[in-house]
Formats: sequence, structure tokens, C-alpha cells
Amino acid sequence: MSALLVTAGRGHEMPLGLVTPAVYRAFLASREGGELGPGFLQCPSWAQVKDGWRAQLVGWGPEQESGRLSGAALVLLRQLPGTRKHFAYLPEGPVADWADPDIDGWLGPLLRHLRATGAFAVRIGPSPAYRRWSATRVKSATGPGRRLSDVLASEVDPLGAAVAERLRARGWQRCGGEEDGDAQPRHVFRVPLAGRGPDDLWAGLNQEWRRNVRRAERSGVEIVVGGAADLPEFYRLLRITEERDGFRLGRSLEYYERQFAALNSEEPGRMKLYLARHAGEVLAAHTMVHVGHRVWYQTGASAGHRREVRPSNLLQWRMLLDARSLGADVYDMRGVPSTLDPDDRSHGLLRWKLGTGGEVVETLGEWERPLDGTANHALHRAFQAYLARR
Repeated sequence: MSALLVTAGRGHEMPLGLVTPAVYRAFLASREGGELGPGFLQCPSWAQVKDGWRAQLVGWGPEQESGRLSGAALVLLRQLPGTRKHFAYLPEGPVADWADPDIDGWLGPLLRHLRATGAFAVRIGPSPAYRRWSATRVKSATGPGRRLSDVLASEVDPLGAAVAERLRARGWQRCGGEEDGDAQPRHVFRVPLAGRGPDDLWAGLNQEWRRNVRRAERSGVEIVVGGAADLPEFYRLLRITEERDGFRLGRSLEYYERQFAALNSEEPGRMKLYLARHAGEVLAAHTMVHVGHRVWYQTGASAGHRREVRPSNLLQWRMLLDARSLGADVYDMRGVPSTLDPDDRSHGLLRWKLGTGGEVVETLGEWERPLDGTANHALHRAFQAYLARR
């Protein structure tokens, strides 16, 4: 694929162009790319997972074809029915230096490229964090009707606050309200791993978690890493979990099979399936994804019986240790609800993750804007109205 440069005569704008998957992957694996903390949703393989979207790989830098990039993005394009226009989506991207105050130097070329591609609007997911709450602070704030927004954050990230202001000043709007509206979770739970040994991680677990891990070990729960052939069993448990806990992810077995194949074809071991077995039966199954110095616990499922042997706690303990062995700086347990009301059904998920001793992180969320042109603005308003009715 040849580089289609989008250069401009303004200031210090960075040339942008299409790049090959090989060049893109090499950048993500490089020291420069790794320092930007790319997520798995920005890997080239994610385009194969997202059925119904057309994908582009773009890179910033003066030498795209040689692979010397300063930033990159997986752009997913979805056609608006009845038009030739597309909605552009960069899930948890682009992979760029958000600390650069000259944000126009790379966002400007991206927007012009997308407009030339036929996009009418674009949604991005900046990587900086916005606010953080320690597990101790969140637990102490639990109460009827309480939400995270009612609790003073342990830390407000100055970079996240600066990026939010820069985007607002350029016409970007944060999707949804203060706590929702994103395709990806706005509040996530993360366990720091850098500089921590197994003893430190064990000490970080609360008493209930340590007791449950020991109980699982004494009960003979065995943790193994499965393969593609075990995905139907994982999916069966996932359906049980959805019914029991009152949620629906809306994904099929084929989706997980496609994801497992795509991510592991890109890099063997990028996605793993962990199984907890007891007395010859799989009682729990969790998926884990690894990119660079980051590891994610993506999806968990468990049976509705023999829960007293605590298979999920032992699964997570093994995954925490494996994430540390992989050299990860953080173990991201993905989304948590913002409710602190113990009577709210979804609060149980937050309570369970708090036991690992990590922290709740509010990301910057997703941001959206129409591209230049009256027709694009009109299409964007119609698109927003459509989403509001869904």
C-alpha cells in the first residue's frame, strides 16, 4: 500500500498517510510506539474483528513507507445507509503523543484525510486518564444513591484535563453525559504492576480475596490456559453469566472465535483463554489480551453452581501473576459501573474488582465532531438523533 500523504503548509503539521499492516505493527512494537501505550483496539487485527466496518491504517511522520512513524491510527469506517458517506471511528485511538501541546499538528491532517475519504463525522478515544479513585476511597464512599461523581477523586490527571480543554476549544464534544455515552467503558479498574513482586500483589488483595484464593486452592481448583477449541465452553458459561447477572453483551460465539483467531494470528499469545476446572468440570473462563506493556482482563464467565469453591478469584490471581511475568506495567480489568449503591445490582462487579486493591480510573471517554461542510454537519445531527432513538 503506497503512502497517500496529506501535507499542509500550516505551522508544524505532521504529514499523514496510509501505511501497510507490517509498518503499523512495527511501529506499535517499537520503543517509540510502546511509550504511547497502544491498546488492543488499535491493533491492525481489530479490523478483522469488527464485522460491517471498512478499515484504514494511517500513520504520521515524514517516512511512512520506511516505517519511521511518530503516531498511528486504526480508522474504522461505517457507511451511512442511503448515502456514500461514512462515520469514522478510532476506538481508544489514535496512538499519538497526547502530551504534545501542538494538537493541531496531527489532528488537522487526520481530519482533512477523513473528509477526503468521505467521512461526515469522526469519533476518537484519547488515551490519557482524567480522574482516579483509590480502592480505599471508593469503598469508604459506598452508600444508598451514591455515585462516583459524588466522591472527590484521589487524583486529577493534569494531562487529561489539558487534553479535554484543547479538544473542546476545537469543537469536539464529549459523547453522552458525564458517566455514559461511549462505546467503550468510561470507568475502568486498573491494578498497577510496575515494580511490584508477587508478595506485593498478594498484600494488595483484601482479606476476602486472599481467603477465596486459598479456598479455591484447597478445594482443588485447577487453572489452565485453553485454546480455540475451548471457546464454545467459554461462550456457554458467558450466556449463563449474562442471564444470572442481568446483562447482555450481544456477541456471538463466532465473534469470539474471530477475535481469538485474528489477535493470535497477529501475535501468538496476544489473546489467551484461562479456564478454572474443578472435579473435571470447567466452572469459570476468562479472556486476557496483551499488547506491549499492558494487559487486559477482557471478559469473564462462570457457572451458576459450585461457586463456593471460588474459581474466579483463583483465575484472576493467576492472570495477575502472568501479566506481571509478561512485563506489563498495568493490569486493566476493564469497565466498572459508576454506582456506589450496594443495593444496585451492578455494584457487585465494582465491589469484586475493588478487592484486588487497584484503582478506579475515569478515562477521557470518547469525543466526536462533524467534519467541515454544511452537509456533513447536517448528516451528523441526523446521525446523533438516530442514536438517541435507539
